[in-house]
Amino acid sequence: MKRVYISAGEPSGDAHAGAVVRALTRRLEVSVDAFGGPALESAGARVLDRMEDYSVVGLVEALRKLPAHLRLLRRVTKAFRAGTYDLAILVDYPGYHLRAAAVAAEAGVPVLYYIAPQMWAWAPGRVRRLAPVRRLAVILPFEEAFFRAHGVAATFVGHPLLDRPPPPTRAEAQRTLGLDPARPVLALFPGSRSQEVHRLWAPFRDAAAWVARARPDVQLVAAGRPRLAYPNPGAIRVHHGDARVVFAAADAALCKAGTTTVEAALADVPLVIAYRLHPWSFAVAQRVLDVPRVGLVNLIAERAVAPEFLQETGTPEALANAVLPLLDRDGAPARAQREGLAVVRARLGGPGAADRVAAIAAELVA
Repeated sequence: MKRVYISAGEPSGDAHAGAVVRALTRRLEVSVDAFGGPALESAGARVLDRMEDYSVVGLVEALRKLPAHLRLLRRVTKAFRAGTYDLAILVDYPGYHLRAAAVAAEAGVPVLYYIAPQMWAWAPGRVRRLAPVRRLAVILPFEEAFFRAHGVAATFVGHPLLDRPPPPTRAEAQRTLGLDPARPVLALFPGSRSQEVHRLWAPFRDAAAWVARARPDVQLVAAGRPRLAYPNPGAIRVHHGDARVVFAAADAALCKAGTTTVEAALADVPLVIAYRLHPWSFAVAQRVLDVPRVGLVNLIAERAVAPEFLQETGTPEALANAVLPLLDRDGAPARAQREGLAVVRARLGGPGAADRVAAIAAELVA
């Protein structure tokens, strides 16, 4: 029986890693140990270390978790050197996984890296850090050519969000949320991590209040996460279930930068993008970013599909003024943005990302 170690340090990576484990166990008889969370556990992996104790966003925040990551890396290095595993699958989470890839390769363990570090955005010169990676499975259409041009064996496998079950219909979602189908819906997506919600909730909440004053008929819904705080929500309904229910009900959305913008594209919901980091983290990012935009929908479409507001430019007034025209589903701004979102969907490929990653993994352990 082949022995696989799979590592995912945050909720989205855990979900994608769980899908890979399911696809891999359909192909091969394997035992799987993991650094991850509930999705990997439910897929049958033995979770040795829980991701909930490690996940962070931003340079400053990561420094606080550095000692814990170093302890984890020492344990994993010992297992790799002992010949415990035939393959290491590392999912996203580059700050830790680039180090893990190096120690795995040094110990003779082949490395499959799934969901590439965004080196095309902020550090093209650091692609050499992927040298220990035997195969790289990428999920954005422009990444394969970029990494192959830098000498990395990259394969575009499609986006894992396309593998999820069908979302609810608009009518079903509105019933679930207790919304009036005759009134427009503004959805808020401030993020899934505590730091994101801490920085984005207040401007999103206040922007929603601004919109409600201009459009009293608008209904306000936020996609919330359990155990995170959403103070003083006012008229906003905070839904703690599947975020796709909120997308399905929405006419327009305020979204954090990142994968949430791809979810908006898949749901065909016009959006405004915002993001805030610790000021020191943002200062570093400004010096190293090498792309004209940060929203994934804009990068995939190769044009400004959705407006972006970073740091203090994302004031409640600015966000409200940008999203208000998008609430009219038949208006020109919403129609124009939906044309761009259709381009994004077309470029994302078809379902089956986890199966394609599992096929690469099976090759590596054959």
